[in-house]
Amino acid sequence: MKLFGSSLYGQALRAVGVGAALMLSASAVHAQANGPFAGFAGSWTGTGTVALSNGTTERIRCKADYKVAPSGMNLKQSLHCASDSYKFDLSSDVTSQGDRISGNWSEASRNIFGNLQGTAGGGRIDVFVEASGFAANLNLQTNGSKQVVQIDSKGEIRGVTITMTKT
Repeated sequence: MKLFGSSLYGQALRAVGVGAALMLSASAVHAQANGPFAGFAGSWTGTGTVALSNGTTERIRCKADYKVAPSGMNLKQSLHCASDSYKFDLSSDVTSQGDRISGNWSEASRNIFGNLQGTAGGGRIDVFVEASGFAANLNLQTNGSKQVVQIDSKGEIRGVTITMTKT
């Protein structure tokens, strides 16, 4: 007796399984497409400028990777930038509740870590990041395959502006 072989019962079970998998995939894509982090997932590269506290401005090259959870409510970000004399490696892990977001961030080359909070939605993330002795505003705006990142602070980095495209 064949339970899952070529019998009509086995074919029906396979069809139900495939249908369920497609529905789950569609739900995950729909949640991600409509969640507060819609449009961010993937890899991005670009260039920009960094303004340092000593008054100098340098061109920087950047690469970002964003991983959005299937629910669309969690985001992991890594942003790596370097100029001729400066670099930073920023990463964050963010969760949303509606349009409010919160999470943790770190900058590896300086061993700084802290918390962040703000809002997300409509292709935009606006957060205030803080750590012991450091605070900054971080804004990301995504429109299709273009993204602009801005960081403003009173620390060693006074300002960063980066324009990236999805790769």
